[in-house]
Amino acid sequence: MFIVSVTYQQQLEVVDHHLPAHLAFLDRYFSQGTFIASGRKVPRTGGIILATGVSKEQLAEILLEDPFNQHGVASYEVTEFEPNRTGPEYAWFLKL
Repeated sequence: MFIVSVTYQQQLEVVDHHLPAHLAFLDRYFSQGTFIASGRKVPRTGGIILATGVSKEQLAEILLEDPFNQHGVASYEVTEFEPNRTGPEYAWFLKL
């Protein structure tokens, strides 16, 4: 599993201009099951994506498709982790 930390490199006006295409990119990988959660950082300096079911190399290729990446809107930091504990109500998370 991976945590992708997205950090904006442009002003929010530029981010907002590319946001519809970025959301379509997210939707494509949510529908494939690769992305399992995403959202904005607070304050709004970027976002976080949780990804699973791919290698780090495959994820790097996927992130190249993001319009934010293609237009220099954001940079990405990818952290791989292996979840091994959750609260009882989130045990399903360990099976992803």
